[in-house]
Amino acid sequence: MSYSESLSKALGSMGAVEGTKMVIERDGRTFTGTLMPHHEFSAPDVVILKMKSGYNVGVKITESTTMKVLEAPVERVKKDAEVEFRKGLPKIVLIGTGGTIASYVDYRTGAVHPALSTSDMVNAVPEIRDIANIDARVLFSIFSENMNVEHWQQLAQAVADEINAGADAIIIPHGTDTMGYTAAALSFMLGDVPKPVVLVGAQRSSDRPSSDASSNLMACARFCTKAGRAGVYVVMHDTSGDDSFAVHYGTRVRKMHTSRRDAFKSINAAPVAHLDKDGKMDVAIDGPPTGDAKAVARTGMERSCVLLQYYPGMDPALFEDIFMKSKGVVISGSGLGHVNENMIPLIKRACDNGTVVVLTSQCLNGRTNLNVYNTGRDMLSAGVVTVEDMLPETAYVKLMWALANTSSVEEAKEVMRTPIANEMSDRRVIDV
Repeated sequence: MSYSESLSKALGSMGAVEGTKMVIERDGRTFTGTLMPHHEFSAPDVVILKMKSGYNVGVKITESTTMKVLEAPVERVKKDAEVEFRKGLPKIVLIGTGGTIASYVDYRTGAVHPALSTSDMVNAVPEIRDIANIDARVLFSIFSENMNVEHWQQLAQAVADEINAGADAIIIPHGTDTMGYTAAALSFMLGDVPKPVVLVGAQRSSDRPSSDASSNLMACARFCTKAGRAGVYVVMHDTSGDDSFAVHYGTRVRKMHTSRRDAFKSINAAPVAHLDKDGKMDVAIDGPPTGDAKAVARTGMERSCVLLQYYPGMDPALFEDIFMKSKGVVISGSGLGHVNENMIPLIKRACDNGTVVVLTSQCLNGRTNLNVYNTGRDMLSAGVVTVEDMLPETAYVKLMWALANTSSVEEAKEVMRTPIANEMSDRRVIDV
């Protein structure tokens, strides 16, 4: 539905287009904001303004309503201003991939888009330059649901190249929806990486007053420059406020809420560190120190792998081709790692055919144990591999990597059973 003819003419006569700042007065109330696109679900006589608060308001235009244009739209242009490097400060390279942390509202369409330049983010947090020299570049400008294996491979190689060129740390602004997958992929591909590689996101875009983009980015930089820790990590808000940030292993973190700022949690492991809003840091877990070794990216990934979630009544006939044609299958089973007993003959045929079948638990917390019930023991007899307390998505990424970087099925199975990036443990920790 579009504007009514009379309203369309009124807006046109004053030069009001999407992105225009304007004021509307109606029934004694004044609304000042930026003109947003007219949506299909809006009435033809309603104008939508984005207010200073970051929220939108719809104003019904009547004969007594007055409208006035305050400012014309400001065209966004890409800006990559050069900043002089300061001696004595570490060098952090930001490799942009897109996502909410690097997004803005396009007022021509009302949609949120990835930022035009990673340096836009750096310039929005000028205090970050007090603790490090920042170099920034955009590798991708996409939302994380569009990330795929090729993106992981290019990103891992870019990280290794920047470290080998002298970077002291890498920060990767990334969309939150699939950040856990990318963090896991980098953890395996980069192995014993000698510098901190930190993925960071935002639950609220930078145009919103409640945005967590700049504070998350600042927490990242503080961890990179103060902790002296090498490895792949994720840094995000730890509370709904602005007072605490958590550092998670890249293989142990999951987005547990669609919109809360503290959506990310470490699963089956404690956070590596916490930081407060003033930069005070508590590193809770020992880990590899930073070093001067070369970074090596082993980016091979076997694409013929799938991740399946078991559900009651799962029909093996529906999954025959998937199991028999895939080189790797990860099943997120119920409880301790179980599936319908009707699935076991298909699983055995697949294992006998050379498919690596890995069992995890959709419970997330806790570990698999196929020795408790008959169904579990039958799955072990069929050839299933269990991976203790590994997250299903981490197991999926690791299986792709293991199959591509080993020379046999048995070797790949052994890699799956062996912790190499803090992705699993052989004992239960009571308080996580």
